[in-house]
Amino acid sequence: METINVLAAAAGSWVFGAVWYMALSKPWLAVVGIETDENGRPVGGSALPFVLSAVCMVLVAGLMRYVFALAGIDTPVSGLLHGGAIGLFFISPWIMINNAYGMRPFMLTVIDGGYATIGCAIIGAILVLF
Repeated sequence: METINVLAAAAGSWVFGAVWYMALSKPWLAVVGIETDENGRPVGGSALPFVLSAVCMVLVAGLMRYVFALAGIDTPVSGLLHGGAIGLFFISPWIMINNAYGMRPFMLTVIDGGYATIGCAIIGAILVLF
């Protein structure tokens, strides 16, 4: 049953990421400097980032499930809040460090950190639903 929780939570966050980055595609493409075609799609796109992101969501959800079990986090509201805290206070600062050393625009940290925070909150809420 825990495997289903982890896969459902990972899928929920991954789908949210698709919506998040579709909504923010223009500013995200601008700050990362990816070349686009006449339709606004990245030139030379690959399926690999989508596959890797799905695998990584499963890894994140799996570790969050382990941490939640150890901490006794077992309600959707608690899962949402603690998941959001993981995204905001663990993942987003790491993103900021990487972007700062890479001399990337701060807006990239806002976009990617926002996804990390909300995505982890979604994982946290779904993990404890069943």
